[in-house]
Amino acid sequence: MLSVKANDVEIGVETFGRDTDPLVLLAGSTTMLSWPDALCERLAAGGRRVVRYDLRDCGGSTTVDPEQPGYTLRDLASDAAALVPALGATTAHLGGIGVGGMVAQVAVLDHPAVFSALTLVGTRPVAPGPVDDDLPDHDAKAMSGVFSLTMPDWHDRAAVAAFAAERAVRLGDDPEQARVRAGRIWDRTTPGTPAAHAANQLGMVFARLDCTPRWRERLADVAVPTLVVHGRDDRFFPAGNGEALAAQIPGARLLVLDGAATALPDTAADEVAAAMLDLRGGSPGA
Repeated sequence: MLSVKANDVEIGVETFGRDTDPLVLLAGSTTMLSWPDALCERLAAGGRRVVRYDLRDCGGSTTVDPEQPGYTLRDLASDAAALVPALGATTAHLGGIGVGGMVAQVAVLDHPAVFSALTLVGTRPVAPGPVDDDLPDHDAKAMSGVFSLTMPDWHDRAAVAAFAAERAVRLGDDPEQARVRAGRIWDRTTPGTPAAHAANQLGMVFARLDCTPRWRERLADVAVPTLVVHGRDDRFFPAGNGEALAAQIPGARLLVLDGAATALPDTAADEVAAAMLDLRGGSPGA
């Protein structure tokens, strides 16, 4: 792992595959570890240079004040666009998961010349907050269970990992996968303050961002091959959100994962990688 300077901030990145292969850039939600190792490895084996990265105030990226972010959603989208030339590429297949999917949508709309393909995983076409009437909101029972959990001691790695596992149970995800990922996130969190650990584990910084103006009404302008991936059992962003995205983006393919909820499970790596590699625009000459 290392960092790359883009937009005058340091962005934490990790690379899989050969530097000479076409670039697949993966925006975290909010840390890069929301993209499973197995998926990154499958993409690299398929002839892609995979770079997953942390959003600002997470992981190895510049962290200033997660509780009062001094940037906007547009800045995060600009970070994605700036990373492509910083990594020595001219275009990239951009992937976004969860809130990173919101970043990816805006990045492709605002910087269309930079991106050749788009993959959106477990996300929705509107910002955090009140949802449009035609979109399903968070599952009320699941959210009640999540918010009933007692916050852990953020200085205690084991307690944070146990909290993440219990949270995963409420969301229908694999608790052991969540436990392991939370420990890895904890290890990479700098500075190791409670606010930084909470931001890395929960992604709450995103809810404090200025996400205006809306972008849903611009989705018909997405002009790159697009894959929309969604867990059928997603309780945080129910699958109707992915269906809406696929319906509004011209020519988008929808891949609904049976047995998957909010997190992208390791067991889906082969299926998702194959679909991403099949996207036209993901390789030279396509």
